[in-house]
Amino acid sequence: MQVADVIFAHGQGAFYNDDQAAVRNGGARDGFFYTGQPLTPGFSEIRAPAAALGIGLVLGNGLVSWGDMMTVQYAAAGGREPLLDPSALQAHLEAKLVPALIGLKLHGFRAALEAALAGPALPNSAKYGVSQALLMAVAAAKGCTPAELISAEYGFPPCNRRVPILSQSGEDRHLNVDKMILRRADALPHGLINSPALIGPEGKTFLDYVRWVRDRVLRYGKPDYRPVLHFDVYGGIGLAFDLDVDRIASFLHRLETVAEPFRLRIESPADFGSARAQITGLAEIRRRLRQQGSQVEIIADEWCNTLEDVEAFAEVGAADLIQLKMPDMGSIDDTIRGILVCRKGGIGVYLGGSCTETDLSARISVHVAVSAQVDLMLAKPGMGVDEALSLVANEQARLMAVLRRRAERTATGPWGPALFPLKI
Repeated sequence: MQVADVIFAHGQGAFYNDDQAAVRNGGARDGFFYTGQPLTPGFSEIRAPAAALGIGLVLGNGLVSWGDMMTVQYAAAGGREPLLDPSALQAHLEAKLVPALIGLKLHGFRAALEAALAGPALPNSAKYGVSQALLMAVAAAKGCTPAELISAEYGFPPCNRRVPILSQSGEDRHLNVDKMILRRADALPHGLINSPALIGPEGKTFLDYVRWVRDRVLRYGKPDYRPVLHFDVYGGIGLAFDLDVDRIASFLHRLETVAEPFRLRIESPADFGSARAQITGLAEIRRRLRQQGSQVEIIADEWCNTLEDVEAFAEVGAADLIQLKMPDMGSIDDTIRGILVCRKGGIGVYLGGSCTETDLSARISVHVAVSAQVDLMLAKPGMGVDEALSLVANEQARLMAVLRRRAERTATGPWGPALFPLKI
């Protein structure tokens, strides 16, 4: 099978792009809007609906295999790509990529991706979407799931467990926690702690919120429900404590006590302003925590965007887990190589992404997570608990059902692709 044609579709991401610099510097809220002037180049307003660009590979049999491109919520922050301009990106891809795709043979995912990306450099958002489309196309050609294709090409052992899911509250930080408890989210609530007001003087506001989440789970969760308490503070703790590593570590240790009996993870506790400084700063926070006997887990996110960044963070053990934010990483191949780097360095893998992704990219990320057996994955897209959590959980359930039946049929006899044709 080969690619006969390429088409594009202008779509929507499931949330909004926000100017992080403007939010951090006191951008005022009026309902769902932010008022004031944007500070980051490319933003004409502080909050704008996220855009997506779909790429469709028309195959020889008429099937169209799709992938979606997008930038993350805080585009252009922390070394990330600028806002996506679908029209400009489509014009660039029509000139630079489409000629390499037409006639491309789909014998294998990695080979096809390497051939497709052999020309001029593309934005990571484009690599992400193209790799989705190619993964789905090759899986369809081979009559298997994308997860099975990844396992076969990268040497992962057979998938054998469900991947825990982190649910994110968005700005509804209280009501959405209740939804997460009802749905027994594996990790919660993320919290979107993205402004100084949510941290408070000496961290008191945030500490009170952690205590509230703990109490809520203890009150309404079943006795056997023990989620991980996971908070993303976007560097806010560092701002509250003037980037003083000793004070940051002491505060995190105090948070751990408040969170008991639940395990505590803090994502991006501080933003030290550059990749090199972030690596040094997070590694030192971890060292101080262990000196204090604390088991708080630090997650790297800001300044850890690409495969090269992941390699640098992993080399010095700058985090307990690294978020591989898939649109920032680039192609699915880059994400998988990042997973392998973390595994080699003994660092946990949080397969993330963005609320600005699409239903399609979220579903495909489930296949990556399950095939590589990562430690945690994000419920996405969007900021709604029910929608994102059900989408990711349902895709996992369907995939695990197929894999179980595949194993049963393999044990008793051949299972041809005609029995369960892959629908895209």
